[in-house]
Amino acid sequence: SFWLKVAQGIQGCRNCLNRFLQTLPKMVRISVLRDCLNNIVNAEKRGKRQVLVRPNSKVIVKFLQVMQKHGYIGDLEIIDDHRAGKVVVDLVGRINKCGVISPRFDVTLDGIEQIANDLLPSRQFGHVVLTTPYGIMDHEEARRKHTGGKIVGFFF
Repeated sequence: SFWLKVAQGIQGCRNCLNRFLQTLPKMVRISVLRDCLNNIVNAEKRGKRQVLVRPNSKVIVKFLQVMQKHGYIGDLEIIDDHRAGKVVVDLVGRINKCGVISPRFDVTLDGIEQIANDLLPSRQFGHVVLTTPYGIMDHEEARRKHTGGKIVGFFF
């Protein structure tokens, strides 16, 4: 009789716990770009040839196109599933690290050099990605176009 009551109490507690857990707020994504770049770096470390990134956004696609232009990743296949979308990225094994800078600090034309020195391991390689009035581009192109902007992230 005692053990029956204990068993019923445990069962009752489990039901209450399940109901309580259902009322808790769900986790939300803070930065889809950060999740994307982390997925890419982790897949690269594991030696994968492709990685599926979801959800998709315009900023993610533009950032990946900058990486593709410099040969850090292969082809991009954008999958439109009438929801948030997906991107399949072909990896070539060149990415050592990539990341997002949050908040997106303002960078003047003069400050681009300092930001690149702070974030990148060497002058010879690596790129800082900026969002400018002329679109999303790396720091070298921004310097050529003589414009500043806000810093989005980096890769090398």
